[in-house]
Amino acid sequence: MNLRTAFGINLQRIRRQRGLSQEQLAARAGLARAYLSGAEAGRRNPTLDTIEAFAQVLEVDAAELLLKPSSGASELTS
Repeated sequence: MNLRTAFGINLQRIRRQRGLSQEQLAARAGLARAYLSGAEAGRRNPTLDTIEAFAQVLEVDAAELLLKPSSGASELTS
């Protein structure tokens, strides 16, 4: 699994844990919902500034978004 895919899986998991929709998270981070959707699907290559923006909104350390998830969380879902 590459880092971009791991980021997408973690981003989606934490967003859902926080009870946020894609629209809500994107708006709070100052990004388009389509960009967030692409990031969660592993189709976007976010900058460090974007990772930091998501981490701040989700109230997690940016490094948590980059950790490779456990084997049970290896698939991206919408």
